[in-house]
Amino acid sequence: MNKDPYKVLGVSPDADDAEIKKAYYELAKKYHPDNCPNEDLRNLASEKMKEINEAYDTIKAWRASGKKEGPGGGAGRGAGSADPLYSRIRILLNENHVAEADSLLEGVAYNQRGAEWCFLKGVVYMRLGRYFDAIRMMETASRNDPDNAEYRSALENLRQATASQPGGGTASGGGGRGCSNCDLCTSLLCADCLCECCGGDLIRCC
Repeated sequence: MNKDPYKVLGVSPDADDAEIKKAYYELAKKYHPDNCPNEDLRNLASEKMKEINEAYDTIKAWRASGKKEGPGGGAGRGAGSADPLYSRIRILLNENHVAEADSLLEGVAYNQRGAEWCFLKGVVYMRLGRYFDAIRMMETASRNDPDNAEYRSALENLRQATASQPGGGTASGGGGRGCSNCDLCTSLLCADCLCECCGGDLIRCC
């Protein structure tokens, strides 16, 4: 994004993670399109929410890489990743454009599919209800980048969410009975609260 993400959220670059998260949720509540009484205002709110989401993702990506600011000390190249392609994929997933995100992932050459590719593919599988495959991909991501807190947190919370359901996390969205998607989604919403503490949202506000 071109704007300074800290200015978008109204926080200082020296703000701690709790302050940034609080500012994000306050803005998300204020500008959520569902709170707007007419279509014109909803469209404006949607654009504002997109900007707020991108700012929050960008700051989290910078901090996950050990920095408070992006390349050059200013606004960075995109949300959620130092790689422009993966930034775009994260934005698509945040906006629930799962098929488009998956198409971009599948376009990555096999010899370039590293830890972040596996993590994002796991998120795609999770959105599609293929929880067994999601866990498998996130396990691969964590093995390839064992120091990444986002990958570890997402994997652990997904494991806990699936293990708490009938079938013990064997649901793959295809065959077998396993757990119901409704029950699993409820568990994932709870798991997301834990995942956010490490800076890796499984489920976004919008």
